[in-house]
Amino acid sequence: QVQLVESGGGSVQAGGSLRLSCAASGSKFSFNVLGWYRQAPGEQRELVGLLHVSGNTNYADSVKGRFTVSRNKLGNTWYLQMNNLKPEDTAVYYCAAGLRTPLNYWGQGTQVTVSS
Repeated sequence: QVQLVESGGGSVQAGGSLRLSCAASGSKFSFNVLGWYRQAPGEQRELVGLLHVSGNTNYADSVKGRFTVSRNKLGNTWYLQMNNLKPEDTAVYYCAAGLRTPLNYWGQGTQVTVSS
């Protein structure tokens, strides 16, 4: 069984930066797609960014140029670097992974709060 655990959430002022990490552990796994999603209060969960095994990335328009998804060489830990954070980035952030979308492994979520 695969487990994903996020870390790195917290509170920051607008314009600041945070880096989220997601560590995968458990049974032998190989993911083709690593991702980050978020859910704000009263909103549906939305895509933040995807990193494909090819190296291609996809980002939500709202975070392009500010957020970056990357991973370590083993592919068992990936990151979401968030720069120039805005209050509207406040949400619970979830990491996810799988062979393809829709992704089928999910973390428990970590809170990010951006104050103005």
